[in-house]
Amino acid sequence: MLEIINLNKSYGKNKVLTDINLKIQENKIYGLLGRNGVGKTTLLSLISNQLLRSSGEIKLDGEEIFENSKAMEDICLVKDLPESLKERKVKDILALAGIMYKNWDEEYKNYLIKEFNLNVKKKLMKLSTGNKTILGLIIGLASRSRITIFDEQTLGLDAAMRYKFYNLLLEDFENNPRTIIISTHLIDEVANLFEEVIILNDERIALKDEVSVLKEKSYFLAGQEDLINRVIKAKRVIYKDKFGSKSIVGIYGDLTEDERNYIRTNNIEISNIPLQKLFVYLTENTVKGEFSNGFN
Repeated sequence: MLEIINLNKSYGKNKVLTDINLKIQENKIYGLLGRNGVGKTTLLSLISNQLLRSSGEIKLDGEEIFENSKAMEDICLVKDLPESLKERKVKDILALAGIMYKNWDEEYKNYLIKEFNLNVKKKLMKLSTGNKTILGLIIGLASRSRITIFDEQTLGLDAAMRYKFYNLLLEDFENNPRTIIISTHLIDEVANLFEEVIILNDERIALKDEVSVLKEKSYFLAGQEDLINRVIKAKRVIYKDKFGSKSIVGIYGDLTEDERNYIRTNNIEISNIPLQKLFVYLTENTVKGEFSNGFN
């Protein structure tokens, strides 16, 4: 298990992360969500030991990861490749990755090269943006690291290539379980991949919960506005709209049996909020400050 305890990161007087406490379980797919500039990349860079923290602890299996080469063999962060590798050929970069990660699967790497039709004889600097992204995805998948992190790693890929990656990731996860963290702004595409969601906002964790729990607590209500208002007055409203005489409201929270009976009696339509929309609404509402510091 990966545990983050009272983690803080500042750049001078500028605070980026404050009192981050997280427990990342084995063999689950996490979604890390939040608006641009909220600190997602900073958090992932700290987890992968590529950035120095201001204070706090990050432990893998109870051992601090700082200056811990053994722990680093188990953590792979996929992001833009460093400029220092621009003159290196793709095949050489993959060979280096094979040395870095102890669970590296050479056979799977070769399979992925064919699947993505990547020219391994080219230098990194000669690759298109999309092919640089593909190279990173291959490293992440073939690393088979216990903790594999993809930070906005679909840049330059068309929809077909993105869905190829998602399908390969799910297939490999089923055959070779590990902990996967995906940070992305393409929420609608990846919503169904996640088992648990972490939303970052205002330097802190605004929400962390199982997707199954979120689904059970999120509803659309549609009907007469005055009737709906009696139900939602003590609820967290994450969406509102109106079509003619009908109001549509998205709420986050548990419904009592009395409230459900009231909804049925008054012909208020009730339905679960689709995951894609739910994550967008939750992210938007954390930015507004409605759910910060104690969403659950």
